[in-house]
Amino acid sequence: MFRAATVSALAVLLLFLCGIVISLLTYTNWGSLFSAISSLEIRFAIGLSLATATVSTIISMIIAIPVAYAISKNEFFGKSLADTLLDLPIVISPIAIGAALLIFFSTPLGSAINNNFINFVFSVPGIILAQFTVTSALAIRLLKSTFDSIDIRYEQVGRTLGCNKPQAFFRIILPLARDGLIAGGILTWSRAIGEYGASVTLAGAMAMKTETLPIAISLSLLNADIEKAIAIIFILVIIAVISLLILRKITRKSYRL
Repeated sequence: MFRAATVSALAVLLLFLCGIVISLLTYTNWGSLFSAISSLEIRFAIGLSLATATVSTIISMIIAIPVAYAISKNEFFGKSLADTLLDLPIVISPIAIGAALLIFFSTPLGSAINNNFINFVFSVPGIILAQFTVTSALAIRLLKSTFDSIDIRYEQVGRTLGCNKPQAFFRIILPLARDGLIAGGILTWSRAIGEYGASVTLAGAMAMKTETLPIAISLSLLNADIEKAIAIIFILVIIAVISLLILRKITRKSYRL
């Protein structure tokens, strides 16, 4: 009975997801779909999404690697509080994060940064900042799990063989964490591609300027252009499937090792 209950829950969820995909397929006019995909606006949204997600992921990973290692391998006063604060972007609504960023750039310090260094409000750098704010917490959590799984004795052995702390980190810890780093980067990038709430709040929803794929869906629905919205949804689904297939391949390889 337990097996039947668990399999039934799986079947219900799969039927629900399949029903959503089938509804999209049956609703779609394929001629209009391909015409929408080839439009200049959607090609702009694809390029902007790929570019901003890649930049924000690189920044997130550069920050997340040392932060996750520090949280994983060190004990210090206030560690529990710091660990909790790092998780806030995961549990807080992205729209709330975007609003908080927008309010920050209304303060004297934020205005000075926005006016004299980099313009974040209603511009492409704002998309990157919003994506980074949302995805950095996910990257840190994923990489912390990776570093937690690496036995500290590997680093200790390296230290006894003459490595200092940085050498042990770069020569021993990072190679051991390679698959986890790649998987974390893929998931972070995928999350950045789909980020909407914080981006639209901070950078706005301006066609051909701050129009990422999720924002393009919103604009298409507001203009009652259902075919274009469905075309963008299919693009996001394809990107997600490719990312997940790569992730599954890396995961299976890790398990075999």
